[in-house]
Amino acid sequence: MIISRTPFRISFFGGGTDYPGWFKIHGGVVLATTIDKYCYISCRYLPPFFSHKHRIAYSRIENVTSADEIEHPAVRAVLQWAGCEKGLEIHHDGDLPARSGLGSSSSFTVGLINALSALQGKYVSKEDLASQAIHIEQNVIKENVGSQDQISAAFGGFNRIEFNHDETFSVTPIVLEKDRKEELETHLMLCFTGFSRIASEVAKSKIDNLQKRETELKRMAEMVGEAISIVQSKTTRIEELGKLLHEAWENKKKLSDKVSTADVDRIYEAAREAGAIGGKLLGAGGGGFLLLFVKPELQEYVRERLSGLIHVPFRFESSGSRIVLYQPNGL
Repeated sequence: MIISRTPFRISFFGGGTDYPGWFKIHGGVVLATTIDKYCYISCRYLPPFFSHKHRIAYSRIENVTSADEIEHPAVRAVLQWAGCEKGLEIHHDGDLPARSGLGSSSSFTVGLINALSALQGKYVSKEDLASQAIHIEQNVIKENVGSQDQISAAFGGFNRIEFNHDETFSVTPIVLEKDRKEELETHLMLCFTGFSRIASEVAKSKIDNLQKRETELKRMAEMVGEAISIVQSKTTRIEELGKLLHEAWENKKKLSDKVSTADVDRIYEAAREAGAIGGKLLGAGGGGFLLLFVKPELQEYVRERLSGLIHVPFRFESSGSRIVLYQPNGL
């Protein structure tokens, strides 16, 4: 039995510049962190006593005789790509719902590759883990996804991720003093809007508009450097980051008319009226989790105003995808 634990992520700035259609021409950069909410994948070889060869358990259960029959796109793609000959039993559990803007699909893919590699006795570096997940999602499944989620899930931590024209990437950890990091964490709120969405559909509408939104995307990339300067400064008030988040959200909404909705706009404005300085929908947009930047003393007012939403406390994490149980012989 192998169990992998892979974190979800929050993307602060630069989202949109991590699409290959953009960074192959202009380069790209994002600022993101992983959080202490995880996707767990358990994987073991299935004894040959069943009528099925593979058993996949997630929000539904699939019992199939061939990997080609698997309906879950990521599981099917990873098993076909890995050339698995033996029967497998794979279980998925997540701390937060899928399709919610936290990179859960990529966390699943990264976690599955990590678990399956460990089951086969292979060590995969964080860089290879990210690269393999990007390849599977973009080239095998052909999802309309960027390249930041897989990297965050594999590496973990609060990072500046740069995307180069040749499709290579670099990960630079953002070093913060302990007090500054705690100050940043305590100013952030995560609220579930209750609306799920198909990220690929929203992302496609953004990808189709990339070259028409050059001004907005270049500005969103510039914000990465500005945000790092704010969080690492000893003199700049942390509230400046909230103002920058608000500007980022205004720019993000211009990338596609599917990024926000009337309901989301009402929720965001209600949060601002209650004391939030800024915020943004996470992921491609359209629904899912809303990240808000709020002074700690005003957060209770925001919770009351958004009483119909689920508030999820969280902290940053730095481990990335890990094998948390390694018993290859099932003992």
